[in-house]
Amino acid sequence: MRKFISFLTMMTTASLLAQNGKATTTKTTFSRETSVSIRIDADAAILWTLLTQASDYPRWNSTILSLEGEIAEGEKITLKSTLDSSRTFTLKVKELLPEERMVWGDGKGTRTYTLSPNADGSTTFHMHEKIGGLMFPLYAKYIPPFDENFEQFAADLKKEAELINRTK
Repeated sequence: MRKFISFLTMMTTASLLAQNGKATTTKTTFSRETSVSIRIDADAAILWTLLTQASDYPRWNSTILSLEGEIAEGEKITLKSTLDSSRTFTLKVKELLPEERMVWGDGKGTRTYTLSPNADGSTTFHMHEKIGGLMFPLYAKYIPPFDENFEQFAADLKKEAELINRTK
């Protein structure tokens, strides 16, 4: 129980620190977690549409070189990122709760996208990724930091969603 409470405290602290588009990273021996949150002046429906149209990612998101496949629960997608353009990541879409939450990942990590509506009509976007496992210490040094990439992802999403919101 003590470990669970410690985990919740760490997650709450990380979430509070990862506000206003500034990413935070927490490292342990067997994992690394990166989070970013940003307030976007658009409703969740606009963000959800952007986040679930795989082939459109490279148009609006400067951190994604390609994203292929259908973003649907249980489906596999392939992603190429600016973090390592020589690698293609095959990810499984693990969870989709329309306009609320999307989770995808592979055997080494899981990325969670969360949309939270605000009283003023805006939406808070939160992205969190945890990578790790028993073998993590052996390959951790080969994984580049995610902070700058997460910040750019959030900024690109904000820019595109707010543009769409202004023109609707």
